Amino acid sequence: MEKVWLKSYPPGVPEDIDVDSYQSVTDVFEQAIARFGDNPCFCNLGTTLTYNQMDRYTDQLASYLQSLPGMEKGDRVAIMMPNVLQNPISIFATLRAGFTVVNTNPLYTPRELKHQLTDSGAKVIIVMENFCHTLEEVIDETPIQHVITTQLGDLLKFPKSLIVNLVVKYVKKMVPSFNLPRRVVFKDALARGSGQAHKPVPCGHGDLAFLQYTGGTTGVAKGAMLTHGNMIANMQQASAWIRDIVEEGREVIITALPLYHIFSLTANCLTFMKVGALNYLITNPRDMPGFIKELTGLRFTVVTGVNTLFNGLMNTPGFEQIDFGPLKLSLGGGMAVQQPVAERWQELTGTPLLEAYGLTETSPAVCINPLNLKGYNGAIGLPVPSTEVSVQDSEGNILPQGETGELCVRGPQVMKGYWHRPEETAKVLSSDGWLKTGDVAQMDEEGYFRIVDRLKDMILVSAFNVFPNEIETVIAGHDGVLEVGVIGEPDEDSGEVVKAVIVKKDPSLDEAAVIEHCRKYLTGYKIPKIVEFRDELPKTNVGKRLRRELR
Repeated sequence: MEKVWLKSYPPGVPEDIDVDSYQSVTDVFEQAIARFGDNPCFCNLGTTLTYNQMDRYTDQLASYLQSLPGMEKGDRVAIMMPNVLQNPISIFATLRAGFTVVNTNPLYTPRELKHQLTDSGAKVIIVMENFCHTLEEVIDETPIQHVITTQLGDLLKFPKSLIVNLVVKYVKKMVPSFNLPRRVVFKDALARGSGQAHKPVPCGHGDLAFLQYTGGTTGVAKGAMLTHGNMIANMQQASAWIRDIVEEGREVIITALPLYHIFSLTANCLTFMKVGALNYLITNPRDMPGFIKELTGLRFTVVTGVNTLFNGLMNTPGFEQIDFGPLKLSLGGGMAVQQPVAERWQELTGTPLLEAYGLTETSPAVCINPLNLKGYNGAIGLPVPSTEVSVQDSEGNILPQGETGELCVRGPQVMKGYWHRPEETAKVLSSDGWLKTGDVAQMDEEGYFRIVDRLKDMILVSAFNVFPNEIETVIAGHDGVLEVGVIGEPDEDSGEVVKAVIVKKDPSLDEAAVIEHCRKYLTGYKIPKIVEFRDELPKTNVGKRLRRELR
């Protein structure tokens, strides 16, 4: 098929990839074990696991999961924890057991967690104790039948494991009290599963690997159905893009974005595991001094992140002590890379900060800038192999270069659809396979795509999607609010912040009361940073709120 909407391609990158090299994500994992068994695979808080150790731990946990009553192939397992060693073990154990991973943000409020667990129909949850109090509030209203809990230091070397767990629980008091009588401790689950090997479960490209939740214009989080084929395709596409700079078994990649984020999951965990790399897991990247301390003395070759992460690192004392000599690739995604950040990063590290573009619905990579790019170009890059990207008008006609329209994607990485939401799926997936991204874009004369604006009212806060309807619904639930409209405001640190414009019902209502109300129902990054009070909100002649007028 002639790709009339693509004018150029990076030298050395194939136009198409072989999606049949692997049968499943499990196949990718097991082939990596066979090839790189004694190589380090994941490192966290001073403890490193080899590929062989990952094999053993995932086998044990997979065996335990398969032993649970009522579990059948394809059943969903929720994983709710930050970047610790237990996280990738849980992911690959779930897949090896023939189940589907439901990645779950540990910062969810009870309301958000209840929706995701109920919507996904998850029967099992593997959760860090720090977040068990949230689960306790809603577990009886969800399908969860089995709970596995873990502590931060469970897989660290002794005595560090004991010290870390004691400090987290009793000194820092980071584990609120909870009562989950049905729970099994993670290390006990491993012990119980060690009696016999797990039973291999054949999975193919059409089987569901991940239910990856993302928001929507309705404000209801939807599960993007990402199959084994989708994930393999995107892994292969990313691998083809970076193949000329990768040395198998020698790469060290900094994984600061949480593995429950699709960017980190595919780009870091899968793509680099395939080539025998070491994933260096950062548990709390918000602690910039601690992050700097972990990087100091570490010889890493790749780092991925969002614009705010790179900006934060450069503005933290000690950054100049980091050794960037081995660094080959710095990749920014999840939100727009800002020009001042990219230029300063290149000046200080000697490596360009390349921007990539993707969506949860595309597993996620769609476009990446070429590795030989000399500096910031303001584009999201060129389409990855086996991917068609076009700019279309509202009728689905492909527009010529330079014209502005909706960015659309077609390729093997595009999701199967939204879980149990055929109407929502039909809104974004056309009958001929084009996925409508909701982003307004144009293609330049060299084939590079540039995002102009967003069709949707989505607000992008530090790479996380925030949807106004959800926040409006929560704020409207306050007795003192008459009307509310929510928009995004530009912010140097996080890209955008949430702004709420409110018409009061109670004259005594103030900003503090609104924020406190939101804290009860919303994850931190969704809470408005700006609250403005007005006498009325702009509306159409039929009473519909006009968000564009609020801006």
